[in-house]
Amino acid sequence: MTEGFRFGVLGPVVMWRGTTEVRFGSAKHQRLLAALLLHVNERVERQKIIDTVWEGEPPRSAVNLVQKYVGDLRRAFGATGPQLRSIGTGYRLDLPPHDLDSAVFGGLINQADAGQQAEQRLRDALALWRGPAYDGIDAEPIRTERARLTELRHTAREDLVEAVLDRGDHDTAAAELAMLTSAEPLRERLRELQMLALYRQGRRADALAVFTSIRAQLADELGIDPGPGLRRRYEQILRDDPALEPGNGVKPEPALPVRQLPLDVADFVGRAEPLDEVGRLLTASSGSGPKVVVVVGGPGVGKSSLVLRAAHHVSDAFPDGQLYFDLAATSERSQEPAQLLAEALRALSVIGRAIPDGLPERAALYRSLLADRRMLVVLDDAGHADQIRPLLPAAGGCAVLVTSRARHTHLPGARHIDLDVLGPAEAWELFTGIVGADRVAAEPAEARAILDCCGNLPLAIRIAGAKLAGRPGWSLRVLRERLEDESRRPAELRIGDLGVRASVELSLRLLPAEAVRAFALLGLLGAHTVPGWVLGPLLGRPDADDVLDTLVDASLVRLISTDAIGQPRYRLHDLIRTCAVDVAARIPVAEQREAIGRVLGAWLDLVERASDRLPAGLLRPKPGTAPRWPLPDDVAARLVADAFGWFDAERENLVGAISLAANWQLAETAWELAVGAVTYQDHRCLYQDWQHGHRIALDAVRAAGNFRGEAALLRGLAQLHIYRDEFDEATAALEASDELCERVQDRLGKAQSVSMLGTVNHMLGNYGEAVTYIELALAIASAEEDRHLEAQLCGAMATMRLAQGDLNQAAVWFDTALRRAEALDDPHRLAVMRRRVNRLHDRLGNPRAALKSLRQALDTFEELEDERCAAYTLMEIGRVHAGQHEQQPARTALERAAAVFHRHGDRQDEAQCWQLLGDLDAAVGTSDSARDYLARALRLWRAIGDVQATGRVIVTLRRLTIGVVAQPT
Repeated sequence: MTEGFRFGVLGPVVMWRGTTEVRFGSAKHQRLLAALLLHVNERVERQKIIDTVWEGEPPRSAVNLVQKYVGDLRRAFGATGPQLRSIGTGYRLDLPPHDLDSAVFGGLINQADAGQQAEQRLRDALALWRGPAYDGIDAEPIRTERARLTELRHTAREDLVEAVLDRGDHDTAAAELAMLTSAEPLRERLRELQMLALYRQGRRADALAVFTSIRAQLADELGIDPGPGLRRRYEQILRDDPALEPGNGVKPEPALPVRQLPLDVADFVGRAEPLDEVGRLLTASSGSGPKVVVVVGGPGVGKSSLVLRAAHHVSDAFPDGQLYFDLAATSERSQEPAQLLAEALRALSVIGRAIPDGLPERAALYRSLLADRRMLVVLDDAGHADQIRPLLPAAGGCAVLVTSRARHTHLPGARHIDLDVLGPAEAWELFTGIVGADRVAAEPAEARAILDCCGNLPLAIRIAGAKLAGRPGWSLRVLRERLEDESRRPAELRIGDLGVRASVELSLRLLPAEAVRAFALLGLLGAHTVPGWVLGPLLGRPDADDVLDTLVDASLVRLISTDAIGQPRYRLHDLIRTCAVDVAARIPVAEQREAIGRVLGAWLDLVERASDRLPAGLLRPKPGTAPRWPLPDDVAARLVADAFGWFDAERENLVGAISLAANWQLAETAWELAVGAVTYQDHRCLYQDWQHGHRIALDAVRAAGNFRGEAALLRGLAQLHIYRDEFDEATAALEASDELCERVQDRLGKAQSVSMLGTVNHMLGNYGEAVTYIELALAIASAEEDRHLEAQLCGAMATMRLAQGDLNQAAVWFDTALRRAEALDDPHRLAVMRRRVNRLHDRLGNPRAALKSLRQALDTFEELEDERCAAYTLMEIGRVHAGQHEQQPARTALERAAAVFHRHGDRQDEAQCWQLLGDLDAAVGTSDSARDYLARALRLWRAIGDVQATGRVIVTLRRLTIGVVAQPT
């Protein structure tokens, strides 16, 4: 039940409950509803909704806003309203057809047949319209649907007038046609009907004048002559043809149909969605021109197979037959349109000298012959537009189905369907059908590995399957082993004239040299989705958008998505990328290396720009000597405007860039990229990324003898050891870093190393050694005038003095650290100092001041999205509340902090949270929860190996047990 909800799109988008219009939300809510109604009973991807709601200019918060608007719409529906479901990254609105006016309109038109009933249904259908469809919404998919519905409306009006004429009401029809032709003077069917109505009224001269008028208008405005229908009506009126009288219509004898389609593909699998889409587009109502559908895809993706299957499916909708042309655009010699037109004319019974000599004359005759026919024209392997245009019919009863590796957006009214590789289940079905179910079932893991090597590309699967089918003695393992070597894969995926590499080479033949070079170099970047700007550095240009567009239009590079910061992201299919690497081998290695260096230099420049926008990190060394390759300032500024968003979008690519630098022995670039990403990784707690990148870069710098880079990377790895309570490993790494810094006279690197050794000793309780390290680091930082490091070290010294019990000195150092952080305008460092100074306030017996300082720090860390520092602050807030025996605020803060520490593997800090809660509940007599918290802490202390902490927890648990036993029953 949908509680009487109905929806309207034939005018402004509206929603009714019963007869009452339901108003909700803003104009953007209305556009959301429009997007769902446009694809009613289908899943609508979130990105399509965003495109419709914001008409191509979404805010950064678009995803969250869509979720909010969907929630608002669900509340407007209520519990018994229509079902609006979340499915993956999209939504689906389920409605029965009778609840949407456009569906009711279409149903009434389809039901209309002869007689009074048809007339009434058409009147009912047209009465549903309240204005232009989807009025006020201008997104591209809406415009397309509006045009479709408007054309159906025009056709319905024409059918209605024709029905009125058929029952003999010529006066009413003539009056209606006068109004309709005034609004749509160039619609030829309306003019035909008007001429017929006037003739049947006895106004023969007026009927002929209509023809004279429309002929002049068509010539003046469009440069064309009236179509065959109008000319035939004119000739009928001139000779007073009896067929013009009601009930005397004579149908012409149909011509024999032309059937040129090749055989359907016997083992075709899957592709249900694009097949349905092609069929719907080809058979939909259209205007005066033909329907044109272009199936676009990369080499070997199965475009021709899909088109043949679709063409056979819709053949009944084109009773005059199907013409098939192989344009051979990707072959060494593509077909000339003039030659193809000669073949088409012969198929249409034009023979010998009747076939004109020139291309324009042949095209004109071809269009004339198709004008009164309903034919499907299939253009396989189409290239440039000049090859396609002469083969397009002009009649609205015809349709054109094109396959191409390039998009043809310049073809008027063409609808494009992008074809990708097969889904996993479809790929398995195709492979099994070729190789044999028993053979695949015997080695399913090998079959899956072969399909992975093929990347689910239909051409590759067919070749692999054909190889196995032709070699029944092979196990599947044999082929899998031969395909495992990526460099050999294109050569292995070849049989007879079929080959993945050959198919790619055919596409490259159509491209300019710079696009081929870009394609080749792009393959060297590895198996990642990349932003479009990378082509500029690859080619040594400020930008290369034109080259990228060429590769995308050629279906060699695929647009995958648009990321959270609005960058389109692109990818090469793995097999095509392997072919690209083969093509790159023709470029001198020195030029390849320079191109890779430029791309990595651009990455490095962007990493530094983005890091500068983040809260200050602890481990940023002085820049190294790796070359930078800055993008244009406006481009770079736009990319890193949302620094966290940019890092999130490029997270995978950053680790890939480090690997790429290491593989090309660009060690300086590798370590700079690795340490440059640490500020972001630290704030996001991405410790696996951090460690992986540092390990890759460390191998590279050690191989190159790059001591400064090695020292910086060891400090980064040491910080990870500290976070994981691995203090022996951290000490060894930091001592090695210190020695390397001495060797290369990197004074600031040494200051960072020894300050981190102070941190390790502080955490181990060795306060004297910790102070010594901090003093040394502070002296170096002061001499080198590194004010950020000085401020950090002043705070560290304050913490050390507090740990030693010297409250006066701690107060002096905290005051110095706070003033320096404020002077640096560094909110993150100031928040760190505020978090640390709470301990001094607490020791001085002022817990309120401690909590005030901590809340200020927490606000800053949450604003900066620094989850780890926020967790430390929450732990301190919980500790202060626990000291005041304030159970609820302590529990809230400490449980939040423990959850963060648990997620990031920080066992020591998590254990401290649970122990603080256990001690608090024990102190106030809440024994059951105290035992639960202390048991959690005990497990963690034992796992860490902290004997003293373990012993303290065991003592508390024993006291709790004794207390319970001593209580009276």
